[in-house]
Amino acid sequence: MLKTRARLDYETQKNYTVQLSITDGTNRDTAIVHVEVLDINDNSPEFAPIASSIGIPEDAEIGDNVTSILATDADAGLNAEVRYSLEGSAGMFSVNPDTGLITVAAALDRETQSKYNFRVVAQDQGRPVLSAEASLIITITDVNDNVPIFSKQQYEAIVWENATIGTDVIGVNATDKDEGLNAIVSYHISKQEPPSPAAAFTIDTTGSISLAQKLDYSKAKRYTLEVEGRDGGSPSLTGSTVVIVWVQDVNDKAPEFSQDQYDVAVYENIAPGSALVSLEVTDEDEGGFSNGHFLLTSDVFSINSQGVIHLQSHASLDRETRDNYIIQVVAVDQPVDGLSSTAQINITVLDVNDNNPQFIDLENPQMIPEDQTGEVYHIQVSDADIEENGMVTLTPYSYNELFTISMEGTLTVTGNLDRETQDVYELVIVATDHGEPSRNNVTTLTIIITDVNDNDPIFTEELYSARVLAKDVKKGDVVLTVSATDLDAGNNSLISYRFSSEPDLLDLHPDTGVITWTRDLTDIAEDTELELTVIAEDHGSPPRNSTAKVLIEITVASLTVDLAFENSTYHFSVKENEPVETELGVVKAITGSQLVQVTYKLTSHTDLFSVDESGTIKTLQSLDKEEQEWYFIKVQATDSRTPPSTAMTTVVLQVEDVNEPPVFNSEKYEAEVFSVAPFRFPVVAVKATDPDVGDTEELQYSLEESSSLLAVESSSGQVYVMDLTGMGGKVIKVQVKATDRHGLFTTAELQVTVKNSGSDNIVVIALNQPVHTVQEKILETQNSLEKVLGWSVNILSLRVESVNEMRSLLRETTAKTYISFIATDKDGTIISAKEVNEKLRSEQGSVKVELENVFGPGLEVEQELEGGSGSSQQSNEVVVIALAVLLALSLVGLVVLVVVTVIKFKMMTDTDSDKESFNIGKRDMSDIFTNEVVFTETQEDQGSYKGSRKTSEVSAMAAF
Repeated sequence: MLKTRARLDYETQKNYTVQLSITDGTNRDTAIVHVEVLDINDNSPEFAPIASSIGIPEDAEIGDNVTSILATDADAGLNAEVRYSLEGSAGMFSVNPDTGLITVAAALDRETQSKYNFRVVAQDQGRPVLSAEASLIITITDVNDNVPIFSKQQYEAIVWENATIGTDVIGVNATDKDEGLNAIVSYHISKQEPPSPAAAFTIDTTGSISLAQKLDYSKAKRYTLEVEGRDGGSPSLTGSTVVIVWVQDVNDKAPEFSQDQYDVAVYENIAPGSALVSLEVTDEDEGGFSNGHFLLTSDVFSINSQGVIHLQSHASLDRETRDNYIIQVVAVDQPVDGLSSTAQINITVLDVNDNNPQFIDLENPQMIPEDQTGEVYHIQVSDADIEENGMVTLTPYSYNELFTISMEGTLTVTGNLDRETQDVYELVIVATDHGEPSRNNVTTLTIIITDVNDNDPIFTEELYSARVLAKDVKKGDVVLTVSATDLDAGNNSLISYRFSSEPDLLDLHPDTGVITWTRDLTDIAEDTELELTVIAEDHGSPPRNSTAKVLIEITVASLTVDLAFENSTYHFSVKENEPVETELGVVKAITGSQLVQVTYKLTSHTDLFSVDESGTIKTLQSLDKEEQEWYFIKVQATDSRTPPSTAMTTVVLQVEDVNEPPVFNSEKYEAEVFSVAPFRFPVVAVKATDPDVGDTEELQYSLEESSSLLAVESSSGQVYVMDLTGMGGKVIKVQVKATDRHGLFTTAELQVTVKNSGSDNIVVIALNQPVHTVQEKILETQNSLEKVLGWSVNILSLRVESVNEMRSLLRETTAKTYISFIATDKDGTIISAKEVNEKLRSEQGSVKVELENVFGPGLEVEQELEGGSGSSQQSNEVVVIALAVLLALSLVGLVVLVVVTVIKFKMMTDTDSDKESFNIGKRDMSDIFTNEVVFTETQEDQGSYKGSRKTSEVSAMAAF
């Protein structure tokens, strides 16, 4: 029996070879016994050396290998077959039971758990099962998978704008859950809003933000910073936050005017209290200029808290006295310790046609020889206004066929003068300026025609005859008197008489024309007839003469006496407007015999006068001096002899003046005007004439009762608007009075219909043209707009700045003009501004084409929209200017009335023509002005409206 002598160990030796020998002492036999040691599970698995700690990145994916473990079992067979398992891995890891390969079983996160400590179990498959355990530590290494996170999503800080550079503003802080470099955060300002050329802020490594540049509240009241926190990973991750920095204002900015210098142009007739310009002031400090105020020192202008400069309510402008004002306006931003700035306001006073032309050193009368032609005298005129308003045209309103006046004022004789026909001309000269409306001055230049010896003496008779009784003739007795007249004057009219040949019996006095006997005729025994030629010669150089026949019958028998008037000329006078049958005077002819009867008759003016059998002359009509002042009436006397004798005489009648009241051209005037018509807007021109010669130009116009709505210009009769606020749709009735220099007056009714028109009906367009150019072509502009729109266009005003900017009236140098107008249909209904603006937009091309026909190519047309309440308020404040420029409602009727009547009569001795009548034609015109034209009032008118006019702040015309 083979027995073991010691404990076997399979793991030490798995088999044995035992050599056995048998001997009987003699023989020996040997045998080899192979002993196989059978394994029993007496060994536990043993792990190979394992690292104490294994690291794996946290971003390892599920299934990734972590490590491989190995355990061995000295046993064999199933006893040596090892199976692996994990204990305490929390399901984060798994192990291959066969291979011992450990892999990731779940997503790892170092920030959640950075280390895992678990056991690895190795079991054999013997019976009983033997196992072994090993501890395994797995460390999760960091991966940069977390962005830095700021402590706040938004930080806010306040800093004074005068803080110095380097001042700490605020600190920000960001953390990163990673570790190591991945957790180290650096700070950066990635964006600044508003931006600046150099960053206004800086941030250090600790997240402290400080001031890098000086701040300016006026440029930025708030800064928004985007701050980034970057970790040290690769690639790095970034977190962000917003930092809002409020800049606290310090009053370190002076207010600023929109312009250092404002150039304003206003018409001189702007109403007291009117607005001239609105000054725009900004202050970059907090609150702007809301607590500011203005300082202005002036006796003429004032400024309100809104910065609108007004003409003071008690002040007025007169360009002729002063055409420019330079004022300083100071803007102060705070009531106490405020900062200030100054602007200069240059106010140019634009001319309004408010001065009549004046005649300068007029030499009156003028002496002109009757044979003079061509230029004879230079008339000088001046006008205190300027430009078109100061340009004057002279026009003769009488004797245009004889005299003309050039633009330069040269008086020229263009017709044939004849002193004998008329020796004095009262030349009515009207000086008219070129303003709108024009103003004029009227004077009378007396032209005395001096004589030239161009007329022959004219005998009163072609044949002078006389009959004498020879026995009655004594030496020195007068036979008869010859008489001649010469239409010339002075020496040219002095006449000397002589016979062509000297007779023996007669003597002719050279001066008187008296023919006397040189001796008696007692020696004449039979009838004798003397026929002589008498010469009348004037004293002119050279002299002129004429002849007449003288026939003297010398009889020896008795003869009768001829018929003759007591006076060759009678002079009577009568007051004008005397009734019919007024006696003028009595003429009488004598016959030398009471038995001879005399009858009288008129041979001229039989429609105006009569003469009865006693020679009394009476009127058949009432006479008017203004129609004719002198009458030369021929009266013939006839006796009852057979054949009858006749005699002639002349009655010179003068009609004397009686003062008569003026007469209006119309008993009733009617006009229309819009309720938005500005102050001084012309409504209608009334005109009256004075029947008295020469008094028409001295009439004074006024309203019978003063009115706050309308007023009238005293010298011209121009009725204009005072204030029509609230009068839309109403009818104004006033009595206009014309008074002559003697105090006599007459009245006429004026009825003005005020048409409703709100500011929302006003349309404004702008043209790139100077205002004076538009003013000159206002009618063409109006017609062009009417042609395109198909409505009537009434231009209200012209101005150089927008209503929305509250700028004043026009400026001559401004190449942009705003035109305000209203459109009406054929029934006079006002078209709304909205509808007009829509049509202007739709017809924009046509509007431009039509207006380019007026102003030329390159014209720009802009529409100004003035809707809403704000616009309405501004439009209600519009004034005229003006200006000027210079500007205008639609012209319904424009006629200028000039009535000049001059009558001049001269008594003539010519038997063929005893009267000359000169009448200056009268033109009766009544004008309704609907174009905006600017004129000023006389001092008398100023007094009439100052107390009643409502003051309103307006911006533009004017004002146009």
